[in-house]
Amino acid sequence: MHVLILGTRGVPSKHSGFETFAQDFALFLRSRDHEVTVYCQVPQDETAREDTWNGIRRVLIPAGEGSVGTMQFDWKAIRHSLREDGVVLTLGYNTGVFNLLYRLSGKPNIMNMDGIEWKREKWSAPARTWFWLNEWAGARVANHLVADHPEIARHLSRHTASKKITIIPYGADPVTSAPVSLIQKYNLSSKNYHLLIARPEPENSILEIVRAYSLRQRGRPLVILGNYKPDGTRYQQVVLNAAGPEVIFLGAIFDRDIVRALRFHARAYFHGHRVGGTNPSLVESLGAGNAVIAHDNRFTRWVAGEGARYFRYPEDIDGILESLKADPAQLLTMEEASRERFRESFTQDKILTAYEELLLQFAPAPAVVPILARAAIYSVAPEAQIVSSAPKQGTPLKDA
Repeated sequence: MHVLILGTRGVPSKHSGFETFAQDFALFLRSRDHEVTVYCQVPQDETAREDTWNGIRRVLIPAGEGSVGTMQFDWKAIRHSLREDGVVLTLGYNTGVFNLLYRLSGKPNIMNMDGIEWKREKWSAPARTWFWLNEWAGARVANHLVADHPEIARHLSRHTASKKITIIPYGADPVTSAPVSLIQKYNLSSKNYHLLIARPEPENSILEIVRAYSLRQRGRPLVILGNYKPDGTRYQQVVLNAAGPEVIFLGAIFDRDIVRALRFHARAYFHGHRVGGTNPSLVESLGAGNAVIAHDNRFTRWVAGEGARYFRYPEDIDGILESLKADPAQLLTMEEASRERFRESFTQDKILTAYEELLLQFAPAPAVVPILARAAIYSVAPEAQIVSSAPKQGTPLKDA
């Protein structure tokens, strides 16, 4: 089949989340002899064009920055894809109203609805209204929906029939080893620091975690990955000001080898997300065998399972840290529980195969591969090796 992937900034991935998934899935599909086209956003001053990256056709479309630029890019990508044969995989519903064009043209469109974006605290009332409208529209006009969590599926069933929703969470590759040299350059030693990876947003509980960690001397640092700048947003400034001397901000790191090493060698992983479905960062930490300390909510409990430790308030975090300090053997039990939960539901080969099977159900004929239909699927595949980088030049693209 021919799969057209829309909704991300493109490949190769320079961001986490959907961008990483789009890259992994595109490479997986090519390894299974499918044709793949990924729509990629490039700066506005570049030329619209096509090229090939690791056997994947890239359609590069210039667009501006920010939300307006994203809408411009999505609109152009959808219009271009309407002229293509194949099945569309749309990642995210933020411009779901535009997908009405697929329904009107009869083009099959599978949409991963991601999290409940309009509930995020950072958005203004008009932005929340826009996201809610697009969630409503996307759920109705797409041929089929992917929910990455049972609670997301339950939420979406308010907008459409449950039979139109398939549950496929995120997956990851297991991390069974990592060079200690990759963390030593940050003056860290194995199993002697705690780790937190999250965007600086209020619903990720970063301020609560930092305040709790800074209540007393812990004897080891809390390492935080993410974009935290003194001249950044008001929330970033508050988090930085609340941090004690044992809180270390390493900035945003997208090098996969370094991030995997930081996960693998961490004593425990903090996950404070309160909104959303299956979080990719949490899944990756389960795959690395991290002991997980997480916010107690219906989304995270399903992902991390009963082997994690949960908090609701800063004093809960302080109590958990003191308990683990007094009895470090608990960490070994937590680590094994994370590995078991990962093997049970989040291995990469299962997840990517589940997406492939779902898309084959909607791909235009002829479909020559047997189709396995499931009401809910959990799985993902070994990371494909990147063998080349994307060239700047390419075939000029008309009408984009």
